[in-house]
Amino acid sequence: MLIWNRMFFNAATEELDSYYPIRPECQADVPKTRFKARVGKTLSPRRWNAAFSEDGHLDIAGVLRRIQRGGVHPTIKGAVWEFLLGCYDPNSTFDERNAVREQRREQYAAWKAVCQKMVPAVGSGKFITTPIITDDGHPLQDSSAAVSNHGPLDQREIHWMLSLPQIDMDNGIYALGLDVVRTDRTLQYYENEANQAKLWDILAVYAWVDKDIGYVQGMNDICSPLVILLEHEADAFWCFERAMRRLRENFRSTTSSMGVQTQLGTLAQIIKTIDPKLHQHLEELDGGEYLFAIRMLMVLFRREFSFVDAMYLWEVMWAMEYNPNFYALYEDSRDSVSSSGHGEVKGEVSQKPLKQYGKFERKNLKTGWTDQRGALAVFLVASVLEKKNKRLLREAQGLDDVVQILGEITGNLDAKKALKEALKIHKKYLSKASFILS
Repeated sequence: MLIWNRMFFNAATEELDSYYPIRPECQADVPKTRFKARVGKTLSPRRWNAAFSEDGHLDIAGVLRRIQRGGVHPTIKGAVWEFLLGCYDPNSTFDERNAVREQRREQYAAWKAVCQKMVPAVGSGKFITTPIITDDGHPLQDSSAAVSNHGPLDQREIHWMLSLPQIDMDNGIYALGLDVVRTDRTLQYYENEANQAKLWDILAVYAWVDKDIGYVQGMNDICSPLVILLEHEADAFWCFERAMRRLRENFRSTTSSMGVQTQLGTLAQIIKTIDPKLHQHLEELDGGEYLFAIRMLMVLFRREFSFVDAMYLWEVMWAMEYNPNFYALYEDSRDSVSSSGHGEVKGEVSQKPLKQYGKFERKNLKTGWTDQRGALAVFLVASVLEKKNKRLLREAQGLDDVVQILGEITGNLDAKKALKEALKIHKKYLSKASFILS
């Protein structure tokens, strides 16, 4: 069995990029993949299947340990991510999860039908990249077939229809259709227009359901891997919806502020605490608001890693942040995203063994630190800044220099080492912060 496992993993490592093939003409433009599936460390299909009891209960503690050691094998990523993101309760049975899955598919189909009734392009296998209505909601003559004639549009319908193809930065409307064209275009997967349309449909439905925020540029980068990993469109939608439960506040913006500023504020506090000299230097360069880190936090380092490495980074982060109460809390607040609420995780949680929590979340529980702005991604950015500490202090004479120095990490950042350093900084920060508060 061990020999077979090694043969399997060696073949998987050699052909890892073949699971997400790059277009031949783009080979030179993408970062090199560093992640390798490793026997005894990476969660394998055999180990994953063995983690379920006969009726379907999942040994989540064992799964988390394995993911934190070596990520997830490509053939099971989609199924594993559904648990990491809180789509399913690990204590449920196969039958219970099948029932939940069918219910969710029906709900997605209902929402999609509403969207399709307004804009027939939804669900057609095509998508829109040109305007279909005017700013005041009147159908454009050359795209009359793109909008169903069901009377005057209300403001919600107008805002949603404007966001589907075009861009209006003054009104906070982002170009969903154009973003889809640009999303992961180096991958062969998106050479197929039907796959692009699948991504567009999910984002279009989400933009309709999330009345408060709708679609914002960058959500396409979060959604794309889920579309590729999960064959059924509704399953991909719900995985994305769960991911957005954690991330959507970063996408909230007004004329005076951006949601991600709360995490940038936490980042500033972390650096000020663990490396006051670097923080002071950045402040002198007028970079004390850490705006140069927006992209890293908004799209979880998608631009800094290869596609494969970014997925490895996400799954290890989600395993480290895992809370066994996610499913129950999300279900209790399941209407919040589709209403005017914030989709936040609230409410009382039941006591679960510490081993069922990820190591990052476990540390937070032990220390009583509950600041949700301090996600692991913030400490990951802090680890990048610390890695570039000497160069930033020595060479950065302005913000352009800071951006250039940090830009050099693209394709050159080791996800495993960066996460290890992030956990060290997390521990150091909690220790120093507790000392300061006491």
